[in-house]
Amino acid sequence: MPRAMPTGKGKKGTINRLIKMVCKQHPLGVFTVLFFVVVMAFSTFGAPIFVGLVTECIEQGIQGLITEAEFWARMTEYLIIMGVVYGLGVIGAVIANIAMSVVTQDFLAEIRMAMFEHMETLPIRYFDTHKRGDIMSIYTNDIDTLRQIVRESLPGVFQTGVIVSALFIIMLCLSIYLTLVVLVAAVAILIAAKRIGRRSSKYFRKQQEKLGIVEGHIEEAINGLKVIKVFSHEEKSEYDFSILNDALSEDGIKANTAGNMLTPVIINIGNILYVILAITGALFIVFKVPNISILPGYKVGVPMIVTFLMMARMFSNNVNNLSQQLSMIFLGSAGASRAFDLLDEKSETDDGYVTLVNIKYKRDGSFVETVEETGFFAWKHPHKDGTLTYTELEGDILLSHVDFAYNPGHRILHDVTIFARPGEKIAFVGATGAGKTTITNLINRFYDIEDGKIRYDGININKIKKSSLRRSLSVVLQDTNLFTGTVMDNIRYGKLTASDEEVIKAAKIANAYDFIMRLPEGFNTMLSGDGANLSQGQRQLINIARAAVANVPVMILDEATSSIDTRTELLVQKGMDQIMMNRTTFVIAHRLSTVQNSNAIVVLDHGKIIERGTHNELIEKKGVYYQLYTGAFELE
Repeated sequence: MPRAMPTGKGKKGTINRLIKMVCKQHPLGVFTVLFFVVVMAFSTFGAPIFVGLVTECIEQGIQGLITEAEFWARMTEYLIIMGVVYGLGVIGAVIANIAMSVVTQDFLAEIRMAMFEHMETLPIRYFDTHKRGDIMSIYTNDIDTLRQIVRESLPGVFQTGVIVSALFIIMLCLSIYLTLVVLVAAVAILIAAKRIGRRSSKYFRKQQEKLGIVEGHIEEAINGLKVIKVFSHEEKSEYDFSILNDALSEDGIKANTAGNMLTPVIINIGNILYVILAITGALFIVFKVPNISILPGYKVGVPMIVTFLMMARMFSNNVNNLSQQLSMIFLGSAGASRAFDLLDEKSETDDGYVTLVNIKYKRDGSFVETVEETGFFAWKHPHKDGTLTYTELEGDILLSHVDFAYNPGHRILHDVTIFARPGEKIAFVGATGAGKTTITNLINRFYDIEDGKIRYDGININKIKKSSLRRSLSVVLQDTNLFTGTVMDNIRYGKLTASDEEVIKAAKIANAYDFIMRLPEGFNTMLSGDGANLSQGQRQLINIARAAVANVPVMILDEATSSIDTRTELLVQKGMDQIMMNRTTFVIAHRLSTVQNSNAIVVLDHGKIIERGTHNELIEKKGVYYQLYTGAFELE
């Protein structure tokens, strides 16, 4: 399971949450960064202090208050001190940079891992309602904004905060009057930063959302490029993309305009401040205004004014840097909030407590639980009184008066009752949207029913842990899904502990063995890009072999042969019959020739069962199935 993540909503809550996560997971690294950032910050005070001391030394030398030897001794001393100060600053910068790089990359790796682990726990509903491109954008663009905020912005804000605070204290020690002028400018800067920042944060969030939409559209266009070209819809595809791209550009312009507006505003406030301070200091010197400071002894003079002006310039520059870092934080908070939204998605609930265990049969026909993989299973059912009962896994499925709706008020299944005895083949026939695939999604609990009961070997499937339930099922979908790896690895995905011999046997059952052996490296041929170097039929054969190697008592074939040509289908059908032998099988097929030997054919229409029976029974009945079979009526 992913790490426990602090909660937090909104821009402030998101940044606080991010800071807590980094500090909690990398306390030593964060301390190292902050310590050396402080060293870097204090090294920056050397320049104005050095200039002030040098100016004072020159002034005293001109006035004859010190000898030439004293002048050069002081200058040498100042140079040595400055060399040490700047040397410490360089060392601090190097160490802080290395430590921050380590903390950032480790943290990003951890949050990506936490996101991926949590994503694996999310219900299928989440992926049905979110575009894959948008989800991918969280892992790429939004995580990259996190890198910028953790690696650059947060340390920059801390360093700038230390510098600004120290400068303010030093300026108070030099002159309270002049510091009040700086304070007024600082208040003006903060007001501008708050107003502009609030506006830019809103647009940065929209920009990240639009970026995810654009990436989702690009992914769809790439996946459907053949369809686009076949129908010569390149211009239509470009037009659709241009609309999304223009919307992204518009939000990007608004976000960056609002964010970049802060810098010139602060620069000009700093320039005005510099002029006001210079004039004020000159008036203080001309009219000999008494100086007031925290530390007594500082009189208004050229050295003090020069030092103060440099510090004021440094103050405004650092506030400007702070504004830029805040702009990055606004962008980063938008990306971070999307990453946290994924982490905050509610995981798939699982209240089941009945588990699937391996069993070993005794000579008398009884069985016992074992840790060995025997190929035989039983349901382990703990009871409140502490006792355990075992029910042999047979594959008896019953849906009793089931109602279901993906969205409230739009019911998909209405009072559906279906039974499948162990080893039976049940076929679902009906138009698109009739509820065929929905039924199979309920059997493996991708979705939970609204009303009714689903029992597996007499056990309510809500009592069975989802991992155990799905371990007892094998599904072959219409869409093929292959992973980067060898053919052997892809077939073994159905059972990770399967030996090479078991994989080869499964390939032979699915009639995939011959074409696999014709591949360049046979079972060791590498596949990538969802098996792009294979035909659609070959990819499906590997999927069927994957189901065969799982060797489970219940199989679901959702249009498993729809993407296979007629000749290949004939080769596969024999293998499919072997796979389905002695297994409870649910078959969804538009080709009625593939379901004629079913024990029962269930005809669905708008989520209701309108006919059930064997092929011959339904033909004799001359109802909807008969019309479908004879071609008088076609599935939509």
